[in-house]
Amino acid sequence: MKKTVCLKTSKFTTTIPVIHILFVFILLGGWINSFAQELPRWKIDNSGAIVWKTDNRLPHSDHIEMSGLKLSAVIHYGVNSEGGYTIQRTIVWPMLRIIPNDTYGSFIRNFNWDIFNSINVNGSPIQNEKVTEISHNGLMVVKSMVGGELECTRVLFPSTTKPVFNEQYQILNKSSNVITVEIPDYKNTFYTDPDKGVAGSYAVTACSVGGGVYKLKPNEAVTFGAQFYAHKKSENIDLGQIADEKIERENLVKLWWKNLVLETPDPILNKAFAFAKIRAAESIYQTKGGLMHSPGGETYYAAIWANDQAEYIGPFFPYLGYETGNKASLNAYLHYARFMNPEYKPIPSSIIAEGTDIWNGAGDRGDAAMIAYGASRYALVKGNLDEAKQLWPLIEWCLEYCKRKLNDKGVVTSNCDELEGRFPAGNANLCTSSLYYDALHSAAMLGKDLGKPAAQLLSYENEAAALKIAIGNYFGCKVEGFDTYRYYKENDVLRAWICMPLTVGINDRKQGTIDALFSPRLWTADGLASQAGDKTFWDRSTLYALRGVFACGETEKAYPFLKYYSERRLLGEHVPYPVEAYPEGGQRHLSAESGLYCRIFTEGVFGIRPTGLHSFVFTPRLPKEWDHMALKKIMAFGKEFDLVVERNKKGLKTMVVEKGKILYNKIIKEGKTVRIEF
Repeated sequence: MKKTVCLKTSKFTTTIPVIHILFVFILLGGWINSFAQELPRWKIDNSGAIVWKTDNRLPHSDHIEMSGLKLSAVIHYGVNSEGGYTIQRTIVWPMLRIIPNDTYGSFIRNFNWDIFNSINVNGSPIQNEKVTEISHNGLMVVKSMVGGELECTRVLFPSTTKPVFNEQYQILNKSSNVITVEIPDYKNTFYTDPDKGVAGSYAVTACSVGGGVYKLKPNEAVTFGAQFYAHKKSENIDLGQIADEKIERENLVKLWWKNLVLETPDPILNKAFAFAKIRAAESIYQTKGGLMHSPGGETYYAAIWANDQAEYIGPFFPYLGYETGNKASLNAYLHYARFMNPEYKPIPSSIIAEGTDIWNGAGDRGDAAMIAYGASRYALVKGNLDEAKQLWPLIEWCLEYCKRKLNDKGVVTSNCDELEGRFPAGNANLCTSSLYYDALHSAAMLGKDLGKPAAQLLSYENEAAALKIAIGNYFGCKVEGFDTYRYYKENDVLRAWICMPLTVGINDRKQGTIDALFSPRLWTADGLASQAGDKTFWDRSTLYALRGVFACGETEKAYPFLKYYSERRLLGEHVPYPVEAYPEGGQRHLSAESGLYCRIFTEGVFGIRPTGLHSFVFTPRLPKEWDHMALKKIMAFGKEFDLVVERNKKGLKTMVVEKGKILYNKIIKEGKTVRIEF
């Protein structure tokens, strides 16, 4: 093996003595705790919601995204210094396309109307409303008081199937007198410029529902509402009843919460996992190109990306068993399959505008590796033979594309990576080669179940073995004093994506890599900085890193960071989901990041690795302070089953239970791998 020649490390190598680094790690637990000791703004209540009971920490504002098949809404809400409620809704209708019909061509409008400002009580406007609490549970609930006489409730949620955003209100008379409440009948419709809409003019409406004059006795309440909707001027839509729409949204959240249930002694992790399932699953749109999972964030809709949809979220949905998610994932892969070509020109990074166009502005980002990785893992976990056969040509094509992009050192070249030039990536980066490595293994296992030629599958395994060596030789390097990886050839500053090999089973440099990831050079109050010394962070790399550190067996190192991150995202100042990035996008709740959070547990803590359409291995990583953990109602490999892990004096009792029937029940030593074949 040739000796690896590395560029000199950055100035930080010589300015941070090793003794200082060791001292930092001795104090690391206290450093994490100092972050976590900040009083969380939100708490988990008995209903399963997270609740902020307002206190003197005002003003405070936040934003949350909620989505349905026909729209998405980003709610910018807050409580001002006087305790009053503030709101602005940014509502997106992805299938109402505007000109130019590009990535950003979804129809969007802002609404800051609050019907409470138009209500009269005993002939006078409502004044001095004070918010008492706000809660989230897949719906947003705001409770407030007006004096000691009126208790007001707002419930905000998108329709599950209609292009309507709904708000249900209630005013409860808490006084000892009869009060008269006058609620306006309000409707405001405007029509857009027909020259700017792909389908001509769009009608946009904000209206009240249930207006009138109500005389409320003590402890009587009136319920009414508001709806915001848009449609083609030439068509009519069924708005539905707000009460019925609320039940449908609640039932959909219950569906997500009853499958793939995480049970651990840590209620914050359990709840963060449950909330992540909501955001991961809701951002799916019924487009002319079929069901499309999309990132969201007021920008990315009715479109798919090779990283967010193919790589991040696609391999997760089969575990959840949400059929709409599975259909959207399969649809995404089949859309990409349209662009296979005999010349092996790059596959598009993104398919946009309901599947009618593409975006490829960043060139080859390593997209073929992303797709091969995601499609092969999706097919294995889904356990559906027909779907696997559909996806096999795409997987084959993407693997061949990557093979043709190998440089003379044996790693995959590309124009950039998924950050699209925001940070340098050279002409060959660690992410792309790591994904290709994993995809080769997955394809070899999938191909066996599909009856593919043994020589072809052996070739994939041999190519993976050679690639592993090449990754070590080309990227392995001492960077800033840590024996880890340079992200690309010229790189001499620590990067968050050095975690990638750990997520695909390459553990040769795990110690130096973990030390670097959790050092003050990379770890910040919001997880990993994208590059050491920079304020920018993207949650996706933090989520990959936490998964990878668990997967490689360093449970006690990963666990405190997972606890800290989860509490900050679920109960901190910006809740309740993982975010995309900062400062770009202002920490938008992009959807696929929530899928990556769930994968920390499926593939990291429980160590599940699919090995066939109906088989997998798992290596449980039970933190020392836990005596048990379980994933209930896993909907993968064509089955519904539970994984249960319990600590006893002899080791870890591991069980696989299918609908009450124990299929596997053995005690294993810590770090051992269990093989399951249905």
